[in-house]
Amino acid sequence: MSKSPDRGVADAGEEPPDRQDRHRLSVVGGLAALSLDAMASVAYGPEAIVLVLALAGGAGMGFTLPVTLTIAALLGVLVFSYRHVIAAFPEGGGAYGVSKRYLGRRASLIAAASLIVDYVLNVAVSVAAGTAALTSAFPGLVPYRTGICLAVLAAITLVNYRGIAHSARLFIAPTVVYVGAILTVIAAGLLRGGPAATEHAAAAQAQGLQTVGVLLLLKAFANGCAALTGVEAIANAVPSFRRPRVRRAQRAEIALGGLLALMLIGIALLIERFSIRPVEGVTVLAQVTEAAVGHGVGFYVVQFATVVLLALAANTSFGGLPVLARLLAADNHLPHLFALQAERQVHRYGIGFLAVASAVLLVAAGGDMNTLVPLFAIGVFVGFTLSQAGMVRHWLATRTRGWRGRIALNGLGALLTAVAALVVAVSKFSEGGWLILLALPAMVAVMERVGRAYRTIGEKLELGRVPAPPRPRRSLVIVPVGGVSGLTRQALAAALSLGDRVVAVRVVHPEEADARRRFLAEWERWEPGVELVLVNGERLRLVEPIVRYVRDVPERHVFVLIPEVEPEHLWQRVLQNQRGAVLAHALRRDTEAVVCRLRFRMAPLRESEAVADRSEQPAGTP
Repeated sequence: MSKSPDRGVADAGEEPPDRQDRHRLSVVGGLAALSLDAMASVAYGPEAIVLVLALAGGAGMGFTLPVTLTIAALLGVLVFSYRHVIAAFPEGGGAYGVSKRYLGRRASLIAAASLIVDYVLNVAVSVAAGTAALTSAFPGLVPYRTGICLAVLAAITLVNYRGIAHSARLFIAPTVVYVGAILTVIAAGLLRGGPAATEHAAAAQAQGLQTVGVLLLLKAFANGCAALTGVEAIANAVPSFRRPRVRRAQRAEIALGGLLALMLIGIALLIERFSIRPVEGVTVLAQVTEAAVGHGVGFYVVQFATVVLLALAANTSFGGLPVLARLLAADNHLPHLFALQAERQVHRYGIGFLAVASAVLLVAAGGDMNTLVPLFAIGVFVGFTLSQAGMVRHWLATRTRGWRGRIALNGLGALLTAVAALVVAVSKFSEGGWLILLALPAMVAVMERVGRAYRTIGEKLELGRVPAPPRPRRSLVIVPVGGVSGLTRQALAAALSLGDRVVAVRVVHPEEADARRRFLAEWERWEPGVELVLVNGERLRLVEPIVRYVRDVPERHVFVLIPEVEPEHLWQRVLQNQRGAVLAHALRRDTEAVVCRLRFRMAPLRESEAVADRSEQPAGTP
């Protein structure tokens, strides 16, 4: 049905656009819902750099700002690249969508696997980091660390089940407080000033490269690149934005890049200005904050805002992974249930998978952040590299205006992220990185297996081909019966409406001659007009004789209707013998018959109906 221009009536079955967009993201909401991971990385990205450079002493610490500027330059490359990815792939998917179109199926699955691993680890690391900050303030909570992690994870999951737009509104305030607090620290620190550089320090800086070594700088660069995790989340979740989705997502991506670069460079400047060094039990950000604003109210505001944002940074994954899972399901690489949407535009199965996988990691690690961090940020650089390489192919194929400069930009990005991925994988291999290097190919193999299964099903169902016209076929309907009852009558009535020939089958045992005679007498008295077949069963078995009979019938098209009672109350299911389920399983496994379990619900019997039924029964009937 076409849309009415004057009344704005949407197509039948579709929610009006304004109602759909109510559950989607604005630019500010996108930053709150999808960039918390990147924003929170300011708390541990600069510290990761300092921890490595401090091994070379003062000469190494002098490279904090150059390394940070290099990371910021890479951030700029990634942000502008993902801005183009958003425009080229408005359906979302990020690195997966780019790799699928330009690098082939296998590369796209590697990108997807790397993103899934990164999303799950981001949730686990963010929740564990927030809990670690809380237990640092209140040491008495340390024994309950795992339980606290799971409680925080459950709360975030429930919020996301309400819809991403609703969760975004909840996270806007903490994000604004955190960003404002960090920018205030930077401004106060720059205005406050610090110790001036001496000639000796300048000479040490000039000769620092020889002292520090290229490998140490590369490791510091790779560690600091943990601050770039989450940059791709907006490109992965473009469909979650309000219309015009592409423009809003691009603005959110640029805003994220600008804020993140400003905070990283500002913190690096203060690290050098105040000569910050790693201190056991005190974070680099806490030292910078204390040097800039003192140990007053401002200090605690920054620390509390950091704790809250680290706990909430997991929401980035809850916004990105379900959309990626939907794309993979649409391409037959994940079960199709991941493509299902509930109310409020929620992909509940993607959210559920992410929550369960993260909970497993948290329990396995005992809620310890340091156990999980070595696994972090390996997979994301694989996705970065494939995305950049795919965009190079994109510009070569489209050759739009300025394509040469864009190829140079994306080529440089692919090179830098590939180097970072290699350095991170090598440096963290013994710390648990080997697990990720095994998990990535395993996930690719699983997705390929799912794809092959769907292709096989599609071939058998002749999907994509015009089938022959349907023609009626003679069929046999078999109904296993245990006695003469209302249940048997309803099952035979259903069978007579389905097939050309209906056969009631009852298993008889030599040891139960009396039961056999009683049944035959009842059947003859009833005279249902349906053929009855008695199948001999030895050793009081029920399933095997029926399976054998169904397998030996000459008809090609056989249906088996298994009548069962659906109890009025759930607890009454324990009173059933479950023979129907066992028989159905055996028939599906060992025969080609179409098996249907007919469940007849037992409605409550009113007293008036019971009296009427008794009055219609012949005298002497119990």
